[in-house]
Amino acid sequence: MNFRDQLQYRYNMAGVVEKLIAVNVLVFVVVFLLKAIFYLFNLPDYLSEWLVFPKQLGEFIYKPWTLITYAFMHSGIWHILSNMLILYFSGRMFLTFFSPKRLLNYYFLGVIAGALLFMLSYNVFPAFAGAGNSYLLGASAAVMAVLLGVTTQAPNMSVRLMIIGSIKLWWIAAFFVISDIVQMPFNNPGGHLAHIGGALLGYIYTTQLQKGRDIGAWFEKLVDSIVSIFSKKEKTPFKKVYKNKNYSSSKSKASTATHHTAGAKEKQQKIDAILDKISKSGYESLSKAEKDFLFNAGKD
Repeated sequence: MNFRDQLQYRYNMAGVVEKLIAVNVLVFVVVFLLKAIFYLFNLPDYLSEWLVFPKQLGEFIYKPWTLITYAFMHSGIWHILSNMLILYFSGRMFLTFFSPKRLLNYYFLGVIAGALLFMLSYNVFPAFAGAGNSYLLGASAAVMAVLLGVTTQAPNMSVRLMIIGSIKLWWIAAFFVISDIVQMPFNNPGGHLAHIGGALLGYIYTTQLQKGRDIGAWFEKLVDSIVSIFSKKEKTPFKKVYKNKNYSSSKSKASTATHHTAGAKEKQQKIDAILDKISKSGYESLSKAEKDFLFNAGKD
């Protein structure tokens, strides 16, 4: 197996969080390699201008793809490193309660919410009236959506930090939100507003799920429809079907289906019991078997 095949294999075996990190890192490396080439040959860097999100609606209309692409652009090593570290830890906790598809919903809806609040703020608040050209970049809004999403689901989950020790998850989320609010008047106000937009999306999404409403269902359907357009439809050979008149065979199949339904119900009851235990005593109160069971259930 050559190096390319090894990379392909590792990517296919990775989870959704690892894949998001891999895509972000790959884009970062490619963009900064191109920036280095532009610098060496004294060429203008038009690439970044076509991928970051603008504050003006008129400019956005000509570059609608920037509503998503800006989230894969980062200003430097620390910018992408901090975002990917938070995404890794919050994403793994998120998958304890939700499916990988739902994580993608939170991630990309957080991207959109952050961009829209950024644009709205720059065109409404008087503080930005004299601001020049401002652009938004980075995955912070998406990361905040995932972090606040899982925090709203399990605020009392215990998280171990190397220096501080064990603290509640909501303390971490509160620190990041308050930090964005406090820093807003001093530097990068548009970026901090975008972070808050992502955080609000994560909080609202989870609270609505708890009420039985999935506000991201439309986005999931949109993505599925786009994927179905580009996916190759495999032709299945014609199969002749014979009517089975054997009553015992039909009865056996019905019995199997009933057993499967009962097993799914029992599994859900076990998941609910574990989630209740987390809400009361924190994630660290779970046994290794319970943690493994909940993690594997989140992959289904």
